[in-house]
Amino acid sequence: MNITEIKDINDERVAVYTRYNEPQLLHINEPAPGIFIAETPMVIERAIKYGARPLSFFVEEETLGTEAAVVLLESVNGGTDIGSVVYTAAHSVIGAITGYNLTRGMLAAFERPELPDVRKLLGEASCVAVLENVVNPTNLGAIFRSAAALGVDAVLVTRDSADPFYRRAARVSMGTVFQVPWTYLPVDKNMTDILHEAGFCVISMALTPDAVPLTDTTLLEGDKRAIVFGTEGTGLTDATLVGSDRICIIPMHNGVDSLNVAASSAVAFWELCGKHK
Repeated sequence: MNITEIKDINDERVAVYTRYNEPQLLHINEPAPGIFIAETPMVIERAIKYGARPLSFFVEEETLGTEAAVVLLESVNGGTDIGSVVYTAAHSVIGAITGYNLTRGMLAAFERPELPDVRKLLGEASCVAVLENVVNPTNLGAIFRSAAALGVDAVLVTRDSADPFYRRAARVSMGTVFQVPWTYLPVDKNMTDILHEAGFCVISMALTPDAVPLTDTTLLEGDKRAIVFGTEGTGLTDATLVGSDRICIIPMHNGVDSLNVAASSAVAFWELCGKHK
């Protein structure tokens, strides 16, 4: 295992961790695949199992000798011929990069893997989540975690949503962005048309006068359901609402009109997917 100590956060060898924001990393090697950064051993391990290729690791000195780090690094470098480099630094150096106390201090840079084809993904699924312009990476990551736990087969994401491979989204998801199959929706075709062509009933979560409660048994008719969520504040687009088969709400109490999108996704996934698997 090739271990190199880093004493200065301006060291060019760790520039991908220190000098680039995530949109820049996405395009850093164009036209070749971009890079994403993952953190914590759990998230990194799940990224590797997904098939993403690690380029390097950046590990706190205090973490380097822990059992989790040793097992992970030895399995990667011993099991595949990828030539990954391991950089190490003191806690103060790592903290200057992340801006906060990194739990179980380990970062890794990965080459972005190719995403599955949307039609192939839909052909293998019976219950999918669709995220339209969900721009908050914390919400997006939490939705993926709920999807993994509550029986969702796949997640479709619009291009204006946060990137599931962004570090914060992956961390909040506990690495489930590498477990639940996902891909981007094409921009040249209507979302609901794609879902209908694949045989899905489109159920959109929105506060509209014609919305039915989540407990309405007609929502369970048919074998394939797509549950659509919009961004906080503005919600779903008119085109999506018009193309939906059903519009649904979670009944509220005490004058509360709605839940955060991540919380509402967990309720909807359980009711429409998890309870029936």
